[in-house]
Amino acid sequence: MSNSTFSWWARNRSNARITAASATALALVLGGLTYFVWTSPNGEIKQARDTALAAVNPLGAQNEALQSRLTSAKKTITTQQKSLQKAATAASVAAAAHAKELATAQQQVTAAQQLAAQLKAQLSQAHSGSSGSSGASGSSGAAARSGTSTKGGSTSTAAITAPSRAELVAPQKRYFGMYTEQAPFNWATLDSTSKKIGVSPNMVGYFTGWDENFRTSAVTRAWATGRLPLMTWESRPIAAGNDSNVAPDYSLPKIIDGSFDAYLHQYAKDIVSTGLPLAIRLDHEMNGTWYPWSERNGSNHSINGNNVGDYVKMWRHVHDIFQAEGANALVIWVWAPNITNNMQPASHTTQAFLAGYYPGDDYVDWVGLSGYLRPPWRAGNNFTFDYTYTASLNQLRALTSKRILLAEVGASETDGHKPAWVKSFFEGFADPANADIIGFSWFSLAITSYVGGERSTNDWRIDSRSDSLQAFSTGISKPEGNFTLIPAD
Repeated sequence: MSNSTFSWWARNRSNARITAASATALALVLGGLTYFVWTSPNGEIKQARDTALAAVNPLGAQNEALQSRLTSAKKTITTQQKSLQKAATAASVAAAAHAKELATAQQQVTAAQQLAAQLKAQLSQAHSGSSGSSGASGSSGAAARSGTSTKGGSTSTAAITAPSRAELVAPQKRYFGMYTEQAPFNWATLDSTSKKIGVSPNMVGYFTGWDENFRTSAVTRAWATGRLPLMTWESRPIAAGNDSNVAPDYSLPKIIDGSFDAYLHQYAKDIVSTGLPLAIRLDHEMNGTWYPWSERNGSNHSINGNNVGDYVKMWRHVHDIFQAEGANALVIWVWAPNITNNMQPASHTTQAFLAGYYPGDDYVDWVGLSGYLRPPWRAGNNFTFDYTYTASLNQLRALTSKRILLAEVGASETDGHKPAWVKSFFEGFADPANADIIGFSWFSLAITSYVGGERSTNDWRIDSRSDSLQAFSTGISKPEGNFTLIPAD
């Protein structure tokens, strides 16, 4: 090998050794410096290291802190999401259960509303109509007042309402009325009889005398149960017996001359104060001879000083006082003679005789009849509606076109004709010729009186016997009768 190929530091052995030693010493120095720099915890060297690291990754520490916070937030969110999911699940279950309960309750409310609407519609149809009475001061509109009603043993205070007078005068469905013990002041007998029939009356009849003030509770209690009150107003003391027609203190001339004007004005004012309508049957069966307001007895002698024509004057006088007080806006005036067949004396059966008692269309809203199936049986009596009523109905129709109410009716159990007569009674309502009859009120009591001078008891009650009750229940439920059918409680 030629010497020219060696580096300067290895041209001879001596230089080579020196060079090797120097390289070794230099490596040791650099290694020591490196170790010192990287392991020294203090001073400027550590600061230099940190500065160098920061220069290489200036956001590292901040990123590390943020990453730690992000990880913690994710854990919190996950925990909250699980809690919210559990709460949402529980709420969903509760909402579903509540919705089911609400749906069930709503179904019950709807069913109750439908039932109430049906009953209300039936009552509304019974009273719907548009025409009123001539001579009255107009319809009252939907009347209302507060009062206390008692039915089925419970007492409640609520607003008492009634259809308008115009609706009542011209109903689309017929009235079913009833007279019973103490109604409308006590409903026990009426309710008991209604349950047996299966339907309840929407008219209630009662009697009062001229020695009594207006009984507001009769009207409020009647309307609290949805019934039109039919008041029979007799110009005599309430306790007077039917076995006498003598009552000179209440004679027609005394009423006409004003002896009772203060009483009548106050009576009318009391009616107005209720705000509720009622029907008044004033001094009924005037064409007979058994009441003190008749003009003639059986021998055509004056009764109580009454003169021919006084009945009409009396009626108009009372009506005019009510008109002056505004009561005719609430009152339905019912002029109701007795059936004319078999009337004694025979002169009382004529059309002319009946016409002499009629006050005129301007003073009357309904015309009516009292008519019973009662002994003694006359020749030709076939125990039918036609025999009992048709002759008298024809006389009424010759007088006026006013609607007709069979205001007091009943049938005796004597000799067992009652079930067949009751059946015929309802067949009479189905006859189109009797479409002007707007209903009836049944005298459902057992009464002892004198018949032909003999003491006799007639059981007029609807439920006097099971076969009579069945005939009544079947007849009133037939749709061709067009009666208002209110289910009995």
